[in-house]
Amino acid sequence: MGGGLLPQQGRNQRSPGSFAPHRVTTRKERVMFKGSFPALVTPFKNGELDLDTLKKLVEWHIGEGSHGLVPVGTTGESPTLTHQEHETVVEEVVRAVNGRIPVIAGAGSNNTLESIRFMQHAAKVGADAALVVTPYYNKPTQAGLIAHFTALHDCCELPIVIYNIPGRSVVDMTPDTMGELAKLPRIVGVKDATGDLARVSQQRITCGKDFVQISGEDATAHGFNAQGGVGVISVTANVAPKLVAQVQEATLAGDYARALELQDRLMPLHQAIFTEPGLVGAKYAMSRLGLCSEEVRTPLIGLTEPTKQLVDDAMRHAGLMN
Repeated sequence: MGGGLLPQQGRNQRSPGSFAPHRVTTRKERVMFKGSFPALVTPFKNGELDLDTLKKLVEWHIGEGSHGLVPVGTTGESPTLTHQEHETVVEEVVRAVNGRIPVIAGAGSNNTLESIRFMQHAAKVGADAALVVTPYYNKPTQAGLIAHFTALHDCCELPIVIYNIPGRSVVDMTPDTMGELAKLPRIVGVKDATGDLARVSQQRITCGKDFVQISGEDATAHGFNAQGGVGVISVTANVAPKLVAQVQEATLAGDYARALELQDRLMPLHQAIFTEPGLVGAKYAMSRLGLCSEEVRTPLIGLTEPTKQLVDDAMRHAGLMN
Protein backbone atom coordinates (compact mmCIF):
# COMPACT_ATOMS: atom_id res chain seq x y z
CA MET A 1 0.00 0.00 0.00
CA GLY A 2 1.71 3.14 -1.21
CA GLY A 3 5.20 3.52 0.18
CA GLY A 4 4.56 1.09 3.02
CA LEU A 5 4.91 3.63 5.84
CA LEU A 6 1.53 2.97 7.40
CA PRO A 7 0.63 -0.49 8.71
CA GLN A 8 -2.51 -2.45 7.90
CA GLN A 9 -5.15 -0.22 9.41
CA GLY A 10 -8.61 -1.70 9.10
CA ARG A 11 -10.19 -4.21 11.44
CA ASN A 12 -9.73 -7.88 10.71
CA GLN A 13 -11.47 -8.87 7.52
CA ARG A 14 -14.97 -10.18 8.00
CA SER A 15 -17.73 -11.68 5.96
CA PRO A 16 -19.54 -9.07 3.84
CA GLY A 17 -22.55 -7.67 5.63
CA SER A 18 -21.57 -9.06 9.03
CA PHE A 19 -21.89 -6.83 12.07
CA ALA A 20 -18.79 -5.96 14.09
CA PRO A 21 -19.86 -4.06 17.23
CA HIS A 22 -17.71 -1.10 18.28
CA ARG A 23 -16.27 -0.56 21.72
CA VAL A 24 -14.91 2.68 23.09
CA THR A 25 -12.00 3.80 20.94
CA THR A 26 -8.77 4.20 22.87
CA ARG A 27 -6.25 6.90 22.09
CA LYS A 28 -3.80 4.24 20.88
CA GLU A 29 -6.31 2.93 18.33
CA ARG A 30 -6.64 6.35 16.73
CA VAL A 31 -3.46 5.63 14.78
CA MET A 32 -5.71 4.01 12.14
CA PHE A 33 -6.91 7.47 11.11
CA LYS A 34 -3.73 8.63 9.38
CA GLY A 35 -2.75 9.30 5.80
CA SER A 36 -4.84 9.87 2.69
CA PHE A 37 -8.61 9.38 2.87
CA PRO A 38 -10.32 10.14 -0.46
CA ALA A 39 -13.62 11.95 0.04
CA LEU A 40 -15.26 9.40 -2.22
CA VAL A 41 -17.48 10.57 -5.07
CA THR A 42 -20.83 8.88 -5.55
CA PRO A 43 -21.05 7.66 -9.15
CA PHE A 44 -24.35 7.98 -11.01
CA LYS A 45 -25.76 6.40 -14.14
CA ASN A 46 -28.87 7.96 -15.67
CA GLY A 47 -29.68 9.67 -12.39
CA GLU A 48 -29.39 6.55 -10.24
CA LEU A 49 -26.66 5.20 -7.99
CA ASP A 50 -24.05 3.27 -9.99
CA LEU A 51 -23.10 0.70 -7.37
CA ASP A 52 -21.02 -1.45 -9.71
CA THR A 53 -18.75 1.51 -10.43
CA LEU A 54 -18.69 2.43 -6.73
CA LYS A 55 -17.32 -1.03 -5.88
CA LYS A 56 -14.69 -0.75 -8.63
CA LEU A 57 -13.60 2.61 -7.21
CA VAL A 58 -13.14 1.04 -3.77
CA GLU A 59 -10.84 -1.62 -5.24
CA TRP A 60 -8.94 0.99 -7.26
CA HIS A 61 -8.34 3.19 -4.23
CA ILE A 62 -7.08 0.30 -2.14
CA GLY A 63 -4.77 -0.77 -4.95
CA GLU A 64 -3.46 2.79 -5.37
CA GLY A 65 -2.50 3.02 -1.70
CA SER A 66 -5.27 5.10 -0.13
CA HIS A 67 -5.19 4.70 3.63
CA GLY A 68 -8.96 4.93 4.16
CA LEU A 69 -12.19 6.04 2.49
CA VAL A 70 -14.87 8.61 3.35
CA PRO A 71 -18.20 7.89 1.61
CA VAL A 72 -21.11 10.35 1.47
CA GLY A 73 -19.38 13.49 2.56
CA THR A 74 -20.11 16.64 0.61
CA THR A 75 -17.94 15.32 -2.23
CA GLY A 76 -20.17 12.25 -2.25
CA GLU A 77 -23.10 14.59 -2.99
CA SER A 78 -24.74 13.92 0.35
CA PRO A 79 -26.98 17.01 0.03
CA THR A 80 -28.79 15.47 -2.96
CA LEU A 81 -28.89 11.83 -1.89
CA THR A 82 -32.03 10.44 -0.30
CA HIS A 83 -31.64 8.94 3.15
CA GLN A 84 -31.93 5.48 1.64
CA GLU A 85 -29.28 6.24 -0.98
CA HIS A 86 -26.99 7.66 1.69
CA GLU A 87 -27.25 4.50 3.76
CA THR A 88 -26.89 2.24 0.72
CA VAL A 89 -23.63 3.91 -0.29
CA VAL A 90 -22.18 3.58 3.22
CA GLU A 91 -23.17 -0.08 3.45
CA GLU A 92 -21.83 -0.93 0.00
CA VAL A 93 -18.50 0.78 0.66
CA VAL A 94 -18.08 -0.95 4.03
CA ARG A 95 -18.92 -4.29 2.46
CA ALA A 96 -16.54 -3.77 -0.46
CA VAL A 97 -13.68 -2.62 1.79
CA ASN A 98 -14.21 -5.65 4.04
CA GLY A 99 -11.95 -4.39 6.80
CA ARG A 100 -8.87 -3.76 4.66
CA ILE A 101 -8.69 -0.01 5.35
CA PRO A 102 -10.77 2.25 7.63
CA VAL A 103 -14.09 3.69 6.47
CA ILE A 104 -15.18 7.02 7.96
CA ALA A 105 -18.85 7.35 7.00
CA GLY A 106 -20.41 10.75 6.40
CA ALA A 107 -23.14 11.19 9.01
CA GLY A 108 -23.64 14.93 9.26
CA SER A 109 -26.84 16.95 9.27
CA ASN A 110 -28.20 20.19 10.69
CA ASN A 111 -30.89 18.01 12.29
CA THR A 112 -29.55 16.14 15.32
CA LEU A 113 -32.12 13.34 15.01
CA GLU A 114 -31.26 12.82 11.35
CA SER A 115 -27.57 12.66 12.16
CA ILE A 116 -28.29 10.12 14.92
CA ARG A 117 -30.01 7.96 12.31
CA PHE A 118 -26.95 8.08 10.04
CA MET A 119 -24.61 7.43 12.97
CA GLN A 120 -26.51 4.39 14.15
CA HIS A 121 -26.78 2.99 10.64
CA ALA A 122 -23.04 3.44 10.04
CA ALA A 123 -22.29 1.67 13.32
CA LYS A 124 -24.67 -1.17 12.46
CA VAL A 125 -23.07 -1.89 9.08
CA GLY A 126 -19.53 -1.76 10.45
CA ALA A 127 -18.01 1.63 9.58
CA ASP A 128 -14.94 2.54 11.59
CA ALA A 129 -15.97 6.11 12.41
CA ALA A 130 -18.40 8.85 11.42
CA LEU A 131 -17.59 12.23 9.90
CA VAL A 132 -20.01 14.79 11.35
CA VAL A 133 -20.13 18.34 10.03
CA THR A 134 -20.95 21.33 12.20
CA PRO A 135 -24.68 21.97 11.64
CA TYR A 136 -25.20 24.28 8.68
CA TYR A 137 -27.77 27.02 8.05
CA ASN A 138 -29.33 27.09 11.54
CA LYS A 139 -26.12 28.65 13.02
CA PRO A 140 -25.96 27.10 16.50
CA THR A 141 -23.97 28.71 19.31
CA GLN A 142 -20.87 27.02 20.70
CA ALA A 143 -23.07 25.58 23.46
CA GLY A 144 -25.41 24.29 20.76
CA LEU A 145 -22.49 22.60 19.03
CA ILE A 146 -21.55 20.88 22.28
CA ALA A 147 -25.15 19.70 22.75
CA HIS A 148 -25.33 18.39 19.16
CA PHE A 149 -22.06 16.47 19.22
CA THR A 150 -22.67 15.14 22.74
CA ALA A 151 -26.00 13.69 21.62
CA LEU A 152 -24.30 12.01 18.67
CA HIS A 153 -21.49 10.71 20.87
CA ASP A 154 -24.03 9.16 23.23
CA CYS A 155 -26.27 7.60 20.55
CA CYS A 156 -23.92 4.68 19.77
CA GLU A 157 -20.31 3.58 20.18
CA LEU A 158 -19.04 4.84 16.82
CA PRO A 159 -16.02 7.18 16.98
CA ILE A 160 -16.66 10.68 15.64
CA VAL A 161 -14.45 12.95 13.54
CA ILE A 162 -15.73 16.53 13.73
CA TYR A 163 -15.90 18.30 10.36
CA ASN A 164 -15.27 22.01 10.83
CA ILE A 165 -15.88 23.93 7.61
CA PRO A 166 -17.16 27.44 8.38
CA GLY A 167 -17.13 28.40 4.71
CA ARG A 168 -20.02 26.02 4.08
CA SER A 169 -21.72 25.69 7.47
CA VAL A 170 -21.34 29.39 8.47
CA VAL A 171 -20.57 28.36 12.05
CA ASP A 172 -16.98 27.89 13.25
CA MET A 173 -16.20 25.53 16.11
CA THR A 174 -13.58 27.25 18.25
CA PRO A 175 -10.53 25.40 19.58
CA ASP A 176 -11.91 25.80 23.11
CA THR A 177 -15.22 24.18 22.15
CA MET A 178 -13.39 21.38 20.38
CA GLY A 179 -11.30 20.89 23.50
CA GLU A 180 -14.45 20.38 25.57
CA LEU A 181 -15.75 17.81 23.09
CA ALA A 182 -12.37 16.07 22.94
CA LYS A 183 -12.90 15.06 26.58
CA LEU A 184 -15.58 12.64 25.37
CA PRO A 185 -13.96 9.24 24.68
CA ARG A 186 -15.36 8.78 21.18
CA ILE A 187 -14.76 12.30 19.84
CA VAL A 188 -11.44 11.29 18.32
CA GLY A 189 -10.47 13.98 15.82
CA VAL A 190 -11.28 16.77 13.41
CA LYS A 191 -11.35 17.29 9.68
CA ASP A 192 -10.24 20.91 9.63
CA ALA A 193 -11.26 22.89 6.54
CA THR A 194 -10.78 26.34 8.03
CA GLY A 195 -7.66 26.92 5.93
CA ASP A 196 -6.00 28.35 9.04
CA LEU A 197 -2.83 26.37 9.71
CA ALA A 198 -2.49 27.96 13.15
CA ARG A 199 -5.57 26.00 14.19
CA VAL A 200 -3.55 22.80 14.29
CA SER A 201 -1.29 24.14 17.02
CA GLN A 202 -4.19 25.78 18.85
CA GLN A 203 -6.15 22.51 18.83
CA ARG A 204 -3.09 20.57 20.03
CA ILE A 205 -3.23 22.80 23.10
CA THR A 206 -6.98 22.44 23.75
CA CYS A 207 -7.56 18.88 22.54
CA GLY A 208 -4.24 17.16 23.27
CA LYS A 209 -1.44 15.94 21.07
CA ASP A 210 -3.11 12.60 20.36
CA PHE A 211 -6.31 14.20 19.06
CA VAL A 212 -6.42 13.24 15.37
CA GLN A 213 -6.17 16.32 13.17
CA ILE A 214 -6.89 15.73 9.48
CA SER A 215 -6.78 18.42 6.82
CA GLY A 216 -9.91 19.12 4.84
CA GLU A 217 -8.13 21.29 2.29
CA ASP A 218 -5.92 19.70 -0.36
CA ALA A 219 -3.82 22.75 -1.19
CA THR A 220 -2.55 23.21 2.39
CA ALA A 221 -2.42 19.57 3.54
CA HIS A 222 1.38 19.48 3.28
CA GLY A 223 1.74 22.44 5.66
CA PHE A 224 -1.06 21.14 7.89
CA ASN A 225 0.99 18.04 8.70
CA ALA A 226 4.05 20.16 9.43
CA GLN A 227 2.00 21.82 12.19
CA GLY A 228 1.01 18.47 13.71
CA GLY A 229 -1.66 17.07 11.41
CA VAL A 230 -1.66 13.39 10.47
CA GLY A 231 -3.73 13.15 7.30
CA VAL A 232 -6.04 14.56 4.70
CA ILE A 233 -9.61 13.87 3.63
CA SER A 234 -8.99 14.69 0.01
CA VAL A 235 -11.01 15.57 -3.06
CA THR A 236 -7.97 15.39 -5.34
CA ALA A 237 -7.31 11.84 -4.14
CA ASN A 238 -10.33 10.76 -6.19
CA VAL A 239 -8.20 11.52 -9.24
CA ALA A 240 -4.61 11.00 -8.03
CA PRO A 241 -4.85 8.65 -5.04
CA LYS A 242 -1.31 7.31 -5.30
CA LEU A 243 0.28 10.77 -5.39
CA VAL A 244 -1.82 12.09 -2.52
CA ALA A 245 -1.04 8.99 -0.46
CA GLN A 246 2.66 9.40 -1.19
CA VAL A 247 2.59 13.03 -0.01
CA GLN A 248 1.04 11.87 3.25
CA GLU A 249 3.50 9.04 3.71
CA ALA A 250 6.43 11.39 3.10
CA THR A 251 5.23 13.97 5.63
CA LEU A 252 4.49 11.32 8.25
CA ALA A 253 8.01 9.97 7.74
CA GLY A 254 9.40 13.49 8.17
CA ASP A 255 10.58 13.71 4.55
CA TYR A 256 9.14 17.12 3.74
CA ALA A 257 11.50 17.64 0.81
CA ARG A 258 10.05 14.61 -0.97
CA ALA A 259 6.54 15.68 -0.01
CA LEU A 260 7.13 19.12 -1.50
CA GLU A 261 8.28 17.63 -4.81
CA LEU A 262 5.03 15.67 -4.99
CA GLN A 263 2.99 18.67 -3.89
CA ASP A 264 4.48 20.70 -6.75
CA ARG A 265 3.12 18.09 -9.16
CA LEU A 266 -0.29 18.16 -7.53
CA MET A 267 -0.85 21.87 -6.87
CA PRO A 268 -2.17 22.78 -10.34
CA LEU A 269 -4.61 19.88 -10.04
CA HIS A 270 -5.76 21.02 -6.58
CA GLN A 271 -6.44 24.45 -8.03
CA ALA A 272 -8.08 23.28 -11.25
CA ILE A 273 -10.44 20.85 -9.51
CA PHE A 274 -11.71 23.63 -7.25
CA THR A 275 -12.15 26.24 -10.00
CA GLU A 276 -15.81 25.19 -9.93
CA PRO A 277 -17.34 22.98 -7.22
CA GLY A 278 -14.69 20.42 -6.34
CA LEU A 279 -16.72 17.27 -6.77
CA VAL A 280 -17.69 18.37 -10.30
CA GLY A 281 -14.03 18.87 -11.16
CA ALA A 282 -13.13 15.53 -9.61
CA LYS A 283 -15.80 13.64 -11.52
CA TYR A 284 -14.78 15.24 -14.79
CA ALA A 285 -11.14 14.29 -14.19
CA MET A 286 -12.18 10.75 -13.25
CA SER A 287 -14.21 10.50 -16.45
CA ARG A 288 -11.06 11.40 -18.40
CA LEU A 289 -9.34 8.44 -16.74
CA GLY A 290 -12.25 6.11 -17.52
CA LEU A 291 -13.14 5.66 -13.86
CA CYS A 292 -16.72 6.90 -13.75
CA SER A 293 -19.23 9.18 -15.43
CA GLU A 294 -18.95 12.93 -14.89
CA GLU A 295 -22.69 12.98 -14.09
CA VAL A 296 -23.69 15.09 -11.08
CA ARG A 297 -27.07 16.04 -9.62
CA THR A 298 -28.58 19.50 -9.81
CA PRO A 299 -28.23 22.15 -8.54
CA LEU A 300 -24.69 21.25 -9.59
CA ILE A 301 -23.99 20.99 -13.31
CA GLY A 302 -21.07 19.87 -15.45
CA LEU A 303 -17.86 21.86 -15.87
CA THR A 304 -17.56 24.69 -18.35
CA GLU A 305 -15.18 24.15 -21.27
CA PRO A 306 -12.47 26.54 -19.99
CA THR A 307 -12.36 24.70 -16.65
CA LYS A 308 -12.19 21.34 -18.41
CA GLN A 309 -9.09 22.59 -20.18
CA LEU A 310 -7.56 23.65 -16.86
CA VAL A 311 -8.20 20.22 -15.40
CA ASP A 312 -6.77 18.47 -18.48
CA ASP A 313 -3.61 20.59 -18.32
CA ALA A 314 -3.22 19.95 -14.59
CA MET A 315 -3.62 16.20 -15.07
CA ARG A 316 -0.84 16.27 -17.66
CA HIS A 317 1.36 18.28 -15.28
CA ALA A 318 0.79 15.64 -12.60
CA GLY A 319 1.65 12.87 -15.05
CA LEU A 320 -1.79 11.32 -14.94
CA MET A 321 -2.39 11.42 -18.69
CA ASN A 322 -0.55 12.33 -21.90
